Amino acid sequence: MTVHATLHRAHGALTTLSNGRHAWLSDVNQALGSSDQAPDPHDLLDSALAACTVLTLELYIRRRQLAVTDLQVRVEHVESRDEQGRVHYQLARHLSIEGDLSDAERAKLLEIAGKCPIHRILEGDIEVQTAWATPDQVKPTAPDGSLSG
Repeated sequence: MTVHATLHRAHGALTTLSNGRHAWLSDVNQALGSSDQAPDPHDLLDSALAACTVLTLELYIRRRQLAVTDLQVRVEHVESRDEQGRVHYQLARHLSIEGDLSDAERAKLLEIAGKCPIHRILEGDIEVQTAWATPDQVKPTAPDGSLSG
């Protein structure tokens, strides 16, 4: 999957993101020179873990036909730097699941939460490569995969 980001400088730092099928926004707060019109990149990262956790649990709950009446996940983060300036980003995930569940079923759901694909990626070995590209090389694609005008 490819995600394309387009900055709208006339609106501070408001940025449109698209994967060719869906579009969403990101921004930064007023202290950083924008108008806080959308989630900031940290919110997007944290929300990826929250959404993936809910969806992973829901798929498991459906397959097992568990008696769950409500499912919520809250993700918080704390960011710090060590003496060398390296960033330490800690995510805390809190699960709330209501329903008629045994202790064993709750324990299994906690285990399943740890198997969400985004959780595995975040705990894995992540590498970011950056290179220059021409405008045509980063041009967004339309939902059908063709180049947008």
